[in-house]
Amino acid sequence: MNNKFYSSFFILLLLGCKPVEKPVQDLQDVATTFENAPEWAKGVIWYEVSVERFRNGDPSNDPTAEDIQGAYPGFVPEGWQVTPWTHDWYKEDAYFKNIGNRKDYYGNEITKITDKVQLRRYGGDLQGVLDKMDYIDSLGVTAIYFRPLNDAPSLHKYDARNWHHVDVNFGPDPLKDKKTIASEIPDDPSTWVMTEADLMFLKVIEEFHKRGIKVILDYSWNHTGQTFWAWQDVLKNQEKSKYKDWYWVGSFDDPNTPENEFKYHGWVGVPDLPEIKETQKQDLSSGLKSFEGNIYNEAAKQHISSVAKRWLDPNNDGDPSDGVDGFRLDVAAETPLGFWREFRQNVRKVNPDAYLMGEIWWEEWPDKLLDPEPYLRGDVFDAVMNYRWYRAVRHFFNESPHPISVSELTDSLHSFSSNLRKVSNYSMMNYTGGFDTPRILTSLFNKNKYKYYSKAHENPAYKIHKPDSDTYQTLKMLLIQQYTYVGSPHIYAGDEMGMWGADDPSSRKPLIWPDYTFEDEVVHPLGKDRPTDKVEFNHDLFQFHQKLIRIRKSNPVLIDGELEFIKLDDSNEVLAYRRFNEGNEMIVVFNHHHQPKTVNIPLLSKGEYVDVLQTSRISTNGKEVIAEIPPRSACLLKLSN
Repeated sequence: MNNKFYSSFFILLLLGCKPVEKPVQDLQDVATTFENAPEWAKGVIWYEVSVERFRNGDPSNDPTAEDIQGAYPGFVPEGWQVTPWTHDWYKEDAYFKNIGNRKDYYGNEITKITDKVQLRRYGGDLQGVLDKMDYIDSLGVTAIYFRPLNDAPSLHKYDARNWHHVDVNFGPDPLKDKKTIASEIPDDPSTWVMTEADLMFLKVIEEFHKRGIKVILDYSWNHTGQTFWAWQDVLKNQEKSKYKDWYWVGSFDDPNTPENEFKYHGWVGVPDLPEIKETQKQDLSSGLKSFEGNIYNEAAKQHISSVAKRWLDPNNDGDPSDGVDGFRLDVAAETPLGFWREFRQNVRKVNPDAYLMGEIWWEEWPDKLLDPEPYLRGDVFDAVMNYRWYRAVRHFFNESPHPISVSELTDSLHSFSSNLRKVSNYSMMNYTGGFDTPRILTSLFNKNKYKYYSKAHENPAYKIHKPDSDTYQTLKMLLIQQYTYVGSPHIYAGDEMGMWGADDPSSRKPLIWPDYTFEDEVVHPLGKDRPTDKVEFNHDLFQFHQKLIRIRKSNPVLIDGELEFIKLDDSNEVLAYRRFNEGNEMIVVFNHHHQPKTVNIPLLSKGEYVDVLQTSRISTNGKEVIAEIPPRSACLLKLSN
């Protein structure tokens, strides 16, 4: 975090960027060269949706006990049923008592509520997404990142049964879709047809596109689930299976012995996620790093390519406008670079304007995040989820796990961007948290390291209740930085509603829609005393997101302008930078101190400035802009003319 790759000067130029004269609303019309991200990527506001926890628009398609067979913990307790949407999160479901002494597929007893809730399903579906499109549009987001939609038994859907179909319980007719899927030859795309769930997803894409909203889809080509059709064939036919080389199988069962000698690799040892085999095994002796190689089996690669093409151009007419606008690729650092290069070529052949984003996260948990540079040279991904940005700004604004200076923050931000291409920096998804991390409010409410012992069972002192007012103020400062910085802001659906929650699985609560009445949160997972928290939609926070999105959209310089730090005042905890291009400028000033500060900034443009956030008193003396900023607040200065 505190690496000092350059000296701290009064004026620091982080990134070079030629002025973009084309209006932001027309960016999607610019032709995309193979090595560059599509122009639209730097102008969007991302919104991350996990359908199972978004909205139950059609209770008739809710999962059954049969539908979730194969997911954690490896069995379904007697009496299992869909959990009511408004249920107190840590309160046990009635069927939990039927888990008894049974163990999960790791061999562990299931005693913690964080394990038990993995059994929960709430019935979220694509009809729920269609029902809430006006809400999404009113927020102002312009790109949807769907967590996996592929057919799978789990709540998270990374344990695919089928890559080429949408989950049957997300569509209107699960029974019909199961029959349709059973009629296909899964490794022969010529036999594939669209299920009712698939067709509903195409409707979702169409409706979003009508609103000018892009759609990307999440896939993990690193592993499948145990119920995946190819893996089921391996389990049945062992060494005689035509798919035996799709997976990392260590040894097959010898039918002549009473023992079962079958052994295989699951992703990070997880038995329900058998890993796809590569041409070489990744060397993890010095942490997770990029590595050369490819997927071992050509048929497996071809299947992946066919699945990607299916969603990029669903009717296969050569016009990708009815398909997804790109992919987010899960655990991307654990799949070889050679495969990703081929995947990019295959995707861009179908849609030259498609966006590819990699999940590049840990090199060594919990202290070292992976440098994404090997993936951002123009031959692999367009951008990555910018975890490094979030950890740095959280460290500064939240003073967690300890305070750092303004200069240390800017040193970190510079180090993250200085070895990347300009087009990559501007196309990043600036990610504040999501499905796999604590909710941002809870992350800021606690002063621990980023994603470090962030559950009550790991850390009994971890605060799982509603955050305090100081946390909301910290959040607003961080959001102002996010919406004025280089890269595209990201919202995890529910953060704009004021949701809180500890690390996975408690970051996966169902969304708190204002037309629902939720049970108060009164149960602590460790049986400890806790405040009684009313669970309700936070209209103030929603409107704050709307305001920042409007400011960003109406000031294109915040999207494509250059970035220059113009004041680093460590003693007063003041940070200022400007976004600018030819004829346009906005100045962002943060007072991180607990006392009000008067900040003087040399005039770089002639004219009077106003604070578009309306938090501070602004004046000029002919040479300087003078901003009187309240404690732990920020102002956003724009020329009044």
